Amino acid sequence: MRYPPALTQLIRELGRLPGIGPKSAQRLAFYLFNQPEEDVKSLAEALLNAKGNLRQCERCFNITDQEVCSVCRDPGREQGLICVVEAPADLLAIERSGEYSGLYHVLHGALSPMNGVGPDQLTIQPLLARLGGVREVILATATTVEGEATAMYLARLLGELKVPTSRIAYGLPVGGDLEYADEVTLGRAISNRRPL
Repeated sequence: MRYPPALTQLIRELGRLPGIGPKSAQRLAFYLFNQPEEDVKSLAEALLNAKGNLRQCERCFNITDQEVCSVCRDPGREQGLICVVEAPADLLAIERSGEYSGLYHVLHGALSPMNGVGPDQLTIQPLLARLGGVREVILATATTVEGEATAMYLARLLGELKVPTSRIAYGLPVGGDLEYADEVTLGRAISNRRPL
């Protein structure tokens, strides 16, 4: 059976979203079709509003609706600390922890030569331009191969500039049992231990 062209187009567009495969796109399309028209219009308006009003912060490249994001504008933040993350979602996760009060820099990706992502596709040069007066850069990239490669690349660059650099610790989740941890996570937890 062939779907009507409008439904096929909706499924195709939904399937372009990250993490949405063909089956999920089809499920979402049918879900949206069965929703009241006002709800679908509200979703469409929210998408258009976000696309029209959101931009990247001119300092840290976080998502904002102003030239400078609320974190960069906050005078209570520690100006000498910059935490480097891959995506705005990573920034939000660190903020939810309540343990960090410095500034951020969002790379908008990680080095991945196989996918054509090199240093020029990330916001590395603007990061280097922000280093005046910075006493520490914290690398908080993912523990994926790409995230590790990005952290190592940045650590080398920052080391050449004599900027103190640290990497977020690896280890076990709070409440996790040792017997269920994989060998790599457990090994990193041992390697990155700290005195009490």
